[in-house]
Amino acid sequence: MAVRISVVVRPRSKQQSVTRPSAGNYRVAVHASPQSGEANRALIELLAKHFSVAKSAIRIVRGQNARQKIIDIDA
Repeated sequence: MAVRISVVVRPRSKQQSVTRPSAGNYRVAVHASPQSGEANRALIELLAKHFSVAKSAIRIVRGQNARQKIIDIDA
């Protein structure tokens, strides 16, 4: 069963963090730049660590090239 969340990503941030402003919505700050998918890879790594799941359990469903993303996390 997958959990679907909405994420707003802040690339090139000084500090990496995961915050939850409201239910089902997250804000994630990553060091990586958005070039060549680096920010997406950093996002997946940070979310995997935050939710204690494997990186392969996290999938970007919508917003591959946008800051606003829809993410599925397999439990």
